[in-house]
Amino acid sequence: MAFRWTVHGEGRALAPGEVVRPDERLSWPRTLGFGAQHVIAMFGATFVFPLVMGLDPNLAIMMSGVATILFLLIVQGKVPSYLGTSASFVGAVAAIRAAGGDDGRVTGAILVAGVVLAAVGVAVHFLGVQIIHKVFPPVVTGAVVMLIGFGLAYVVADIYWPQDHWIALVTMIATGLFLVIFKGFLGRIGILLGLIFGFALSWVVDKIWGNITALNAGTGQIDTHPRVNFDAVSSANLFGLPSFHAPSFQASAAILVLPAVIALIAENVGHVKAVGEMTGTDVDPLMGRAIIGDGVGTALASAVGGSPTTTYAENIGVMAATRVYSTAAYYIAALVAILFGFSPKFGALVAATPGGVLGGVTVILYGMIGLLGAKIWIENRVDFSDPVNMVPIGAGIILAVGPVTHQITGDFSLAGITLGTIVVLGGYHLLRAMARRPDKEVSGGEIGFERDAAAG
Repeated sequence: MAFRWTVHGEGRALAPGEVVRPDERLSWPRTLGFGAQHVIAMFGATFVFPLVMGLDPNLAIMMSGVATILFLLIVQGKVPSYLGTSASFVGAVAAIRAAGGDDGRVTGAILVAGVVLAAVGVAVHFLGVQIIHKVFPPVVTGAVVMLIGFGLAYVVADIYWPQDHWIALVTMIATGLFLVIFKGFLGRIGILLGLIFGFALSWVVDKIWGNITALNAGTGQIDTHPRVNFDAVSSANLFGLPSFHAPSFQASAAILVLPAVIALIAENVGHVKAVGEMTGTDVDPLMGRAIIGDGVGTALASAVGGSPTTTYAENIGVMAATRVYSTAAYYIAALVAILFGFSPKFGALVAATPGGVLGGVTVILYGMIGLLGAKIWIENRVDFSDPVNMVPIGAGIILAVGPVTHQITGDFSLAGITLGTIVVLGGYHLLRAMARRPDKEVSGGEIGFERDAAAG
């Protein structure tokens, strides 16, 4: 049933007010075109975030296709979504690497998070989606999303921006202009356009003014080096396997990534509800399956050295604009992504992105992620005149943005996003219990990404 679609009408076009449902498709040439749109929509973030986390972007693209196919099978083809690289793990990965963690330890921690997410999905499937709203009400979910974004400010300030502050500044301005001035499709890929612009600008500046003397991310020292180095691109094969590696496990690293699970739950619930609203179907019975699918995708991708996954609002935006919700287009997009993974030369080109360019792009990305948390508060009318809401949320965000480090033992500490999430979640429920608020106040409202996703 997952690979059988009914042709919508004559397979050519949609009448006013009609939509192509998940179990329908247009003609195969048109469906191929919609699949290509989904590839482009997911592409920018799916390879930018692995770069930021120090993982192989080529493998991330490939495994995003594999994870998407698994997701569609788990939800029985009823929830059209693409699983791209998640931004929610960036802060935790930076903390793991700062503590001396290598790629194996990073992907091992992400694998644990994927298993936990899948377990949450199983619980939601059997207990109902209401359990999420009770444990993670909008005030908590918004705060976690905000501190995940704003808690990454130090990555821009300490790692990327110092590598080439002028390129970072110009890239930031150009990316902002692309996002604001361009409409429709070009506006949706504004981040990707900004990255391409910054890459090209860095190459031109190298040719005109020569090498730069600044922080070298490869050596961790200040030296003179080219902004763009194509040596790895020249030596890479055009076709071949991406760089796989096995995960390794450490309890302290796994603890660091667990707050990201909250953000992934919020994203999945919001995105699935958005699809339900656009297609006019009741998706609550599928919520658990969707979370399971994301968890399984994340666990499988990280098991071979890939990046964490999540459902993408970018692709939901494409569906909102086209009114084509056919899962056939997503299978095509997933297969194209898998094919990209078999070109090491493409991966080497992506990995050659200068640090200054990443600084200009991520300063916008991280800010936008953080503000999505504020959007959740606004849409759910969170009352910040209530100290039960204001106190733990304010404290948690400051701990994350600092980032503040709290030493537990000689070799274990909680810091930044992890510490902030614990304070937000634990503090909120503790203060609410002490204030003896009824349960209905805890579970009221829903996690809100859906309006943004539906608007594209």
